[in-house]
Amino acid sequence: MGDFNLALVIVAVVVCVLVLLINFYILVNYQHPDDANQAYFPKFVVVLGLSIAAISILMLPADVANRQACRHAIYNGACSLTLPMKTLWLVVYITDAVLVFLVIPFAMFYYEGDQDKNVGKRLKSALVWVIASAIICGLILGILYGLVGKVDVTVRHLSSSTTNFPSTWTEFSSAQPCTESSSHQCSAYTASASSETTWTIRTTFPEYVVALTTIVGSVLFSIFGGVGITCLPLGLIASFVRRPKAVITRSQYIKEATELSKKARELKKAADSLRQEEKSGAKGKKWRKNVKAVEKELLLLENDVNALEEMYPQGEKAEAAWVITVLGYMGKLVLGTLGAIVSVAWIAHIVIYLLIDPPLSPLLNEVFIKLDDIWGLLGTAAFAFFCFYLLLAVIAGEMMLGLQLVFITIHPMKWGGTLMNSFLFNVGLILLSSISVIQFCATAFAYYAQATAAQEIFGHTLQSLRGIKYLYKYNVFQIAFIGFATLTLLYYVLFGWKRKKPSGRFQLAN
Repeated sequence: MGDFNLALVIVAVVVCVLVLLINFYILVNYQHPDDANQAYFPKFVVVLGLSIAAISILMLPADVANRQACRHAIYNGACSLTLPMKTLWLVVYITDAVLVFLVIPFAMFYYEGDQDKNVGKRLKSALVWVIASAIICGLILGILYGLVGKVDVTVRHLSSSTTNFPSTWTEFSSAQPCTESSSHQCSAYTASASSETTWTIRTTFPEYVVALTTIVGSVLFSIFGGVGITCLPLGLIASFVRRPKAVITRSQYIKEATELSKKARELKKAADSLRQEEKSGAKGKKWRKNVKAVEKELLLLENDVNALEEMYPQGEKAEAAWVITVLGYMGKLVLGTLGAIVSVAWIAHIVIYLLIDPPLSPLLNEVFIKLDDIWGLLGTAAFAFFCFYLLLAVIAGEMMLGLQLVFITIHPMKWGGTLMNSFLFNVGLILLSSISVIQFCATAFAYYAQATAAQEIFGHTLQSLRGIKYLYKYNVFQIAFIGFATLTLLYYVLFGWKRKKPSGRFQLAN
């Protein structure tokens, strides 16, 4: 058994190294050419942030495996090599909060600083903003922790005597319990409701920081996750439905390319006009609205250009390119169908296990347990997959709403064309949401993940925290999640199957 625990530690180290390498690969391939050989600090923050987000998702399955490592231990020393999960949880999520609220804003302020200023002035400006943010966050956290940083735990005071005390304690067992109807009657079973009382315990400051960060992330998670759980599979299926059915002729290509060229010239004219307004200092509400409109139109235009290139592949390997395009859309259909099954399973599990009291069935919890019975890590792997899928849903929801809501800055992630500020924005969002994904999974799979360190932090402490517990008691975030998923489904039924075209909804300066 000790060897198994050592293997768990080794696997954890290997996975962390692999996560770092994968995220470095993502950075290299997604970064914009303008950021090559520069912006090293933002790049370090991106790799670190993505790694923390991925590791935090993997920690919940590791927590379950860590709990199972001691299940059959013969002596206490056999578990000396298990992972200190509670400490690791707090370290990871305190790091998460520091990255989201301090490091990433500093990196963004520095990267987006005035390029005409020298490095010292840009560092000073970024530090001023971050220090101001840190002071405000510290004051808010300190005041809240001092006032309401307590856990209210409902307990029942029980005292018992037996009418027929056994000669030996071994007479009490699971087969012969001390119950009201048994010969060994216990008065604890007749305790009145008035025996209930509330114990107030002050939680630790790290746990309180994790709790408040989780609340902020839960708001985003309810919106982005609810939207993404629907749009992730339906977006792939819709992409297949809107796919090019055949290669167009050269004359059709020239006609479409001419039209797109006209749109491109209009956008360039609008961008030049906005740049002149910026230099003159006329950066009002109308200017910001037009900038966002131009950014949206440019993104849609790029999508149309890519679609036109798909419909008319060129070069010596044009036929091979068309075959790859067709296979790619077939792959999207398969992935979309599988994703739809997983999304339906998630929504059904939330309704049946979380929203109905008492739960109708453990549902996915039982599936994971049965998979573990087949092979020790099969259930854990399935558990990890469902957690990762939820994080992917959050990212998909953010990408969709980023194009629809005018109050969210557009930071699209594009292969070989992502600037560091867009990278940092999306990494911050992923980090903030990852905490809530873990908390949501720990609650949704409480039966499977019981007796873990995550349950202690995200279950008992968070759901008993003063002022916050009511959000979880009345399932506010779960209901919002289902509500946004339903609204997104209606959106796709009504509008989601149509290809968006540039609309030209921007106002040129007079």
